[in-house]
Amino acid sequence: DPKPMTGNWNGAGCHTNVSTIETRQKGGIKAIEAAIERLSKRHKYHIRMYDPRGGQDNLRRLTGQHETSSITEFSAGVANRGASIRIPRQVGQDGFGYFEDRRPSANCDPYAVTEAIMRTVILGETGDGLVDETDETRLLRATLKD
Repeated sequence: DPKPMTGNWNGAGCHTNVSTIETRQKGGIKAIEAAIERLSKRHKYHIRMYDPRGGQDNLRRLTGQHETSSITEFSAGVANRGASIRIPRQVGQDGFGYFEDRRPSANCDPYAVTEAIMRTVILGETGDGLVDETDETRLLRATLKD
């Protein structure tokens, strides 16, 4: 559970560091920015994939407070712990390295997270739909802003 106790405190995430050969080479920041652009266009898809309950658990954690992003809005930034995607300060300075997706919940399936990232970043898949949506994910989808 990414937020097992209610209250005004941080929840628990499974922040996921992402890099490719391209991102780790000189000038890799361009590949990082391209990956972030792709991820920004599939925010709802990733929210559903990063939580075994289709985003329901992360609704309590991704509030835009306590060093989290808002579940309804995608954001990215250098050294920004309140963003969906954080580029570490050193990576911003060096111009290559990795980025951190801060959206996955603590109870995520790491294989589903990796699959979603690879489908978007490497394979270039688009769209926010899932092949087999459950009633629960349909409810969350209706809750999220278009």
